[in-house]
Parts: sequence; C-alpha cells; structure tokens
Amino acid sequence: MSHNKKSDKRIKSTKEYIDALSKKHSKIAIVRVDLGYKKPYSDSVTLDEANNDFNRMMNNRRSKPSVFKEQVGYLCKREYTQDKGVHLHVVIIYDGQKIQKDAFKANQIGNYWEELTEDKGSYHRCNPNDYKHNGIGILDHRDKDKRKILDEHVIPYLCKEEQDIQPLKGSKKDRVFTRGTIKKDEKKKGRPRS
Repeated sequence: MSHNKKSDKRIKSTKEYIDALSKKHSKIAIVRVDLGYKKPYSDSVTLDEANNDFNRMMNNRRSKPSVFKEQVGYLCKREYTQDKGVHLHVVIIYDGQKIQKDAFKANQIGNYWEELTEDKGSYHRCNPNDYKHNGIGILDHRDKDKRKILDEHVIPYLCKEEQDIQPLKGSKKDRVFTRGTIKKDEKKKGRPRS
C-alpha cells in the first residue's frame, strides 16, 4: 500500500474513532503533549525503548487515577529527528463533562512521563495559543468549527506517514501511529441528544 493510501486510510479511521468517542460523550477534552527524552538520553533511546515506556504509561492508567481516571481514548504518533531523537506526539482524550482543565492534565501526563522514565524523559505541553489552527481543549459535539480544525489539521498531522522512523523499526509490527479502542459501553446514561 502506498504511503498516501496508508495515510488516507489512517486519517479516515481516526476520524471515525473521534466520531465514536463524540457519540459516547457530548464533550471530549483533547489534551496534546509531546513526550521525548532529555539530552544525552535522546541520542541513544531506541524506538523500542520509547514504545515500551509509552505502553507502560498506558498500562499503568489504573494505578494513576489522578492522571487518567476520565480518559476515554488516545492517539500517538512516533517521530524521529536528529535534534530530538525518538519522540511521541500524543493526544489523550478525556470525558469533557468531567475534565475541563486540559493544560493541567497535560502537565500531569508530562510529570508522570518524567517519573516513569526515571527523569530521562521530557515533555512539551502543547498550548492552544501556540497554534493558528487550535484543535486542543474541550470539543463539544455541536462545535463544528473546532471539529473541522481537528479533522483538517490535527488528525492529518498525526496520521501522515513519516519516512524518518522507518529505519528505526525493528519489525513490521512496529507502528508509527497507534490509538485506543472504543470500549463497549453499558447503557447510555442521561437524556438523549437532540
């Protein structure tokens, strides 16, 4: 499959993933944080090590309810640059009815990343004010403008195929991009949306 077809397929399925989360939750909180490693560690951390750290963070969610309790999904894109080494562009998605302070959540995630990596890790909280097209923060299911930004700018950026990371992949099973899964929900609570 060509890179463009693969990226297009990834973009389409990620939009469907966000659609499904938006159907389950009238508001979702989009928290964007970049996770990486401090110098000199960034020069030697492998894709496999970064994946292990990220997977450990996601698998430890139950033991960190202060950070992850209301999390409903995630997106993660792995990248490599000469300057930063292997790093991750991460979107953690929360139930927006229960989480309003996305910047606070981004700091919590980043602080936990530093703790998890034994202070080898670093993070950058993506501030909505830093972006011309802001797809970060609370997304109400009726907010067509913010959703359009998410669909046209944030998702395509996260889903584009990166050439740089291909040589670092240990096997074909290594993924440049991953996302959460939709949990089968118990009965919907509350009044139906109009």
